Amino acid sequence: MPTDTLLARFLDGLAPLTPVAVWAHGSLAGGDYVEGRSDLDLITVLDHPVGARTAWRLASLHARLRSTPLAGRLHCTYLTPDTAAGAGRRHLTWAHERLFKRPVTPVTRTELHTFGRVLHGAPPADVLPPVPDGELAGFVVRDQGDYWRREVDRAAHWTQDIWVDLGLLTFARATVTLREGRLISKREALEVLPGLGAPDEVVADIRRRRYDGAAPAAGTWAVRRARLTRDYLGAAIDALVAGS
Repeated sequence: MPTDTLLARFLDGLAPLTPVAVWAHGSLAGGDYVEGRSDLDLITVLDHPVGARTAWRLASLHARLRSTPLAGRLHCTYLTPDTAAGAGRRHLTWAHERLFKRPVTPVTRTELHTFGRVLHGAPPADVLPPVPDGELAGFVVRDQGDYWRREVDRAAHWTQDIWVDLGLLTFARATVTLREGRLISKREALEVLPGLGAPDEVVADIRRRRYDGAAPAAGTWAVRRARLTRDYLGAAIDALVAGS
């Protein structure tokens, strides 16, 4: 499989940097991975500080992988044992064909402890501190209220498949996390959405595209779908945040 080939080449390229661990989270770890559609979300723990020279070596590694199928979907954040604590700390990350810094969120940390897939080295429990009580729920509420609610008002986003899919699936996952204290996969979130009052037509559209290979939305349907999604999601997020 192209995914296995890419991961093998990535691990081979990392070997000279003597990683302590390489883990997968997201769809690849949670059993919801669809090759060619899902991202490859990884965390690598290195045994030395990630300074300028290491950053250059990592950028070179990712550049060498560009000709490998699916390489554009491989995202990796780089930690060290000394920097693994604290969800607010920003870490060097390769994603979207560039290096930048971003945190390892409480959602990602919880995924790693709950169902993280070890690709190399030590398991998450040996390196990554557990998520403190209340931190996951607090993050989920802020993410819905501060980020997603603002984006709902930006109408231009919502004719695009990616915004419809992530907006609704993230909302369903957030709702279950706040109600039950657990994480669910995107596939499970799709099954939850009808019970949360999401528009049936939009849920069916997501299912057809993500799992049945249907074409992207276009034309008048994309416009109508955007209106249905925004009308539902804005009110739903407001109610979720108000009740939290």
